[in-house]
Amino acid sequence: MFYCTQVGDGTTSVVIVAAELLRAADELIKQKIHPTTIINGYKLACKESVKFINEQLAIKASDLGKTCLLSVARTSMSSKIIGADRDFFANMVVQAAEMVKFNNSKGDVKCPIKSINVLKAHGKSSRESIMVKGYALNCTVGSQLMPKSIKNAKIACIDFSLQKAKMKLGVQVVVTDPEKLDAIRQREADITKEKIQLILNAGANVVLTTGGIDDMCLKYFVDAGAMAVRRCKKEDLKRIARATGGALVSSLSNLEGEESFEPAFLGQAESVCQERICDDELILIRGTKTKPSASIILRGANDIYVDEMDRSVHDSLCAVKRVIESKSVVPGGGCVEAALSIYLENFATSLGSREQLAVAEFAQALLVIPKTLVVNAAKDSTELVAKLRAFHNASQTIEAKRHFKWIGLDLENGKCRDNKEAGVLEPEMSKVKSLKFATEAAITILRIDDMIKIYQPSKEDPNSYQNAVKQGRL
Repeated sequence: MFYCTQVGDGTTSVVIVAAELLRAADELIKQKIHPTTIINGYKLACKESVKFINEQLAIKASDLGKTCLLSVARTSMSSKIIGADRDFFANMVVQAAEMVKFNNSKGDVKCPIKSINVLKAHGKSSRESIMVKGYALNCTVGSQLMPKSIKNAKIACIDFSLQKAKMKLGVQVVVTDPEKLDAIRQREADITKEKIQLILNAGANVVLTTGGIDDMCLKYFVDAGAMAVRRCKKEDLKRIARATGGALVSSLSNLEGEESFEPAFLGQAESVCQERICDDELILIRGTKTKPSASIILRGANDIYVDEMDRSVHDSLCAVKRVIESKSVVPGGGCVEAALSIYLENFATSLGSREQLAVAEFAQALLVIPKTLVVNAAKDSTELVAKLRAFHNASQTIEAKRHFKWIGLDLENGKCRDNKEAGVLEPEMSKVKSLKFATEAAITILRIDDMIKIYQPSKEDPNSYQNAVKQGRL
């Protein structure tokens, strides 16, 4: 889970490499090599790998032009369920990422993919998915009498219900005069009316709440010409508050013990409108004040398919985000792993200590990625990986063949090719982080030197067949 939040794409690679490193470590332990030596060797190999990627294999995204982001998005999607439509979805993902990127106070480019809201609607074809400018909410206005569009919107995001106040559990009101019953009912209604009035008086013309709004309260918003939307997700309101420069208010109580609503709590946007997109009506918030936002609406045959599409798009967005922020890519298709394997094997021979064996095993373990890719494509892994290694060995030993370092696998045609030219690219951070995480996972398990298991004492039946035989009763 931590890797998912840090990098996003490449989780399967981490698991495969970590498992192969543990298998290699097990072989070394059988040869009477202490786990501490193996750990030191793995750490050294990982450090050298990261250094080699940065110095030899990293390509500046600016050198490849505008197609770089599209290539990264396509490469990320190629192994996913939407791989057949990767060109269509790659354009959509890159547009959404470009829309939400901004420069922070330090001048660094940031691309917050949480500003991209991905909505799922089952039905129709996956190619009918669309990207819209603005933050889309899968909700509608509370009443048909409310305006469907508001310009220069002042948005209040609140995390409580606007319903008629009720007595809390265990509270009893003893009434001696029946005429005062109406006054109690009226006061219950007035409590909520006063809350709504505080929000409207602050200048709010759009109110988004996580709770409900009953019919009586909706009337106050209709009279004021404001738009009220109920049952919004709390996560959505947090993002909207961040994008519009407002705040998610959970209570109207202030430090003095009174109720108030400050105008500073309001977010601002150019427009908020209700539009029909695909088969549903959605609330669209456009021109948010603080941060730009975008939404992707996915269509698919059923809920399971749409969920898988969501995961694929999220991974692709993460990959594009990393390239926009780090501005560096590496060739994919097993290119990096094959180059590192050759480099680390040569590096291992220069070591005059026990760590040499661990570094050599690390180099061999990295080949599990190209081998797995070839096997999944139903090709001969032994032959193709041998060819790939030969290309990378030539690139590192012969100066005239230095350009062979971009060679990777072409699994559609079952041969090796220049993946830099072919546009098979991955974020450099993704490769570096996956190596570091896989090494750390393997080292953490290697540090475990003993395991204690506590078994529950089994309750034997004195009248069982085995006990009867032991006691001579049979």
